[in-house]
Amino acid sequence: MNFFRQHWNPRNKHCYITGGSSGLGLALAIILAQKGADVSIVARDQTKLDEALKELENVRQTPDQKLKAFSFSLCDPKLSSDALEAACAEHGGRTPDAILMCAGAAHPRFFIESQAKDLQLGMDNAYWVQAYTAWAAAKRMVRTQTQGKIVFVGSILSYMSFIGYSSYAPGKYALRGLAETLRSELQLYDISVQMYFPATIYSPGYEEEMITKPKITKKLEETDGGQTPEQCAQALLAGIARGDFHITGELFGHIFRSYSSGISPGNNLLLDTMYSVMGLIGLPVWRRSVDSAVRAHKVEHAQYLQSNGFHAAK
Repeated sequence: MNFFRQHWNPRNKHCYITGGSSGLGLALAIILAQKGADVSIVARDQTKLDEALKELENVRQTPDQKLKAFSFSLCDPKLSSDALEAACAEHGGRTPDAILMCAGAAHPRFFIESQAKDLQLGMDNAYWVQAYTAWAAAKRMVRTQTQGKIVFVGSILSYMSFIGYSSYAPGKYALRGLAETLRSELQLYDISVQMYFPATIYSPGYEEEMITKPKITKKLEETDGGQTPEQCAQALLAGIARGDFHITGELFGHIFRSYSSGISPGNNLLLDTMYSVMGLIGLPVWRRSVDSAVRAHKVEHAQYLQSNGFHAAK
């Protein structure tokens, strides 16, 4: 139960957001700025950052509120550290109170059609882009004795996966493992760790996914209603405020969270039990339907490979 937890208030706190130029990261930055937080956003594209910063300025609450943008690539450990240091410098060297890692991207495709670079890029975009930031942040928080919070953004694919996500889901599984480990370890320093598990987010990143996403993957996701970045940002912040470790914002996510939680701390004993029972009954049925759809796609897939000359390739 959440009754005895102290709810988190972002007002006057420095919130550092990766992937903050669009999608979930930008939606999160806007809401936090509206709540009176100092917000630093980090992304690669300077043009998008400039546009995002204008949106943040439109919701500024006080003249002294610090709203900053920084252009860095976060798939490199040194640049991830440099980005964090640049944001801290704007605050007189003060370490952020909250690290919210929304950076990431997916490029779904068939495993056998992937190149080695696709597999590496998948791990960069799903795991390292957040792991390096968390590493830099944890070291800085401990060094400066900052009792802050580190928040990862995973995916429903951190709990399960299916056809098309061979270059993405492994990184999200690994990210969940990192969050589980740090939740335990960083208690030594009074640093809290949380992780968000969204399903489909209708963001610019989603449009990129659709370019390479296999037809069968699209078909399996037809029943996923999806959410806007704003809806996801609200769900994420609500979970952060409550102190939930695993944060989800829709029914399917709650079912997977409760059914797959292992020894992770739960959110609500009664609701989690109900979701687990729903998973016990419904998820095996769902998995069988997925397997059935994949097997039914065999002939069409064979024709697809033939038309693309896959069998003739070396």
